[in-house]
Amino acid sequence: MPVKNRFAEMHDEITAWRRDMHEHPEILFETHRTSALVAEKLEAFGCDEVVTGLGRTGVVGIIKGQKADSGKVIGLRADMDALPIHEQTGVEYASKTPGAMHACGHDGHTAMLLGAARYLAETRNFNGTVAVIFQPAEEGGGGGKEMCDDGMMERFGIQEVYGMHNWPGVPMGQFAIRPGAFFAATDKIEILVEGKGGHAAKPHETVDPSVMAAHLLTAIQSIASRNADPTEQLVVSVTSMETSSHTFNVIPSSVKMIGTVRTLSGEMRDLAEERLQALCDSIGPAFGGKITLNYERNYPVMVNHPDQTEFAAQVARSVSGQCDDAPLVMGGEDFAFMLEARPGAYILVGNGDTAAVHHPEYNFNDEAIPAGCSWWAGVAEQRMPL
Repeated sequence: MPVKNRFAEMHDEITAWRRDMHEHPEILFETHRTSALVAEKLEAFGCDEVVTGLGRTGVVGIIKGQKADSGKVIGLRADMDALPIHEQTGVEYASKTPGAMHACGHDGHTAMLLGAARYLAETRNFNGTVAVIFQPAEEGGGGGKEMCDDGMMERFGIQEVYGMHNWPGVPMGQFAIRPGAFFAATDKIEILVEGKGGHAAKPHETVDPSVMAAHLLTAIQSIASRNADPTEQLVVSVTSMETSSHTFNVIPSSVKMIGTVRTLSGEMRDLAEERLQALCDSIGPAFGGKITLNYERNYPVMVNHPDQTEFAAQVARSVSGQCDDAPLVMGGEDFAFMLEARPGAYILVGNGDTAAVHHPEYNFNDEAIPAGCSWWAGVAEQRMPL
């Protein structure tokens, strides 16, 4: 099954959908225009059921095959939200919303799944049911978790779920995947370092939180280099430090630090939190101050299930002729919540030699549309053959 001719025929139309969404990006759960557009098209395609409002602004379309006696139900998921980035692509269909842009290609994911939904509703060449899932708030809002918490899997009887993301650097229209841990857990850390402020010329009368913060920042680097098994993946990054005062001759009373921890196993996640807490508990009192850690477990590790991963790779090879081994990714992906709820797999489709995702010059490569749509359709038809 190479790229389906139907998607070559629909390419210009799907591209137009994608570029319209690119012009009108929406952030987190505020995907009202996009969700309405998706629901309208699913209704027009003749889906058997279209449900809105799941996970606040998520949309699910149900498409029954020519036969449904297999009892199988497969979920296909695309994300819809954009990022709070000012676009610098210069394309004629660039974002019309200041400070927001589709810098990760979710417009492309949504357009490709819409194209696949139209084809599947036209042909219904499968024995079972397809649930096409359009999710808000992947970029930090946990929309995947909210859709699961709303009972999506149980309501539609979804047994397996599959996701796809475009990937700059992978040749356009080709695929890559890996079994097991794939995308990292993305935890957030907030650290409040409290001392006693005072005149900069009289440091002996103060408890300088800047010194405590500096020692903590240095000590944090030892978690990955000296506490973690060198064969494991662990990143601890402090990304911002802000003092309570900003005057050259005043020692502040507190310093706020924020950052992130990225891990690919539960063991490393636990280790990072334990060591961060121990460092905060010891360094604060050692300098006569107090350090408080707020460790927020955000997206879990995204883990591909072995059988579904091999199947997803098989479909990819039937579309493009090959499916490469994907690298481990220390970025996060909230499809992890859906893969915790049901077995499934997440695959990368090549975006070619483009700017990286989350960059103001990034743009989804519309040439990848036929391959992506064909993979979606292939998952349904090959997993649930007539």
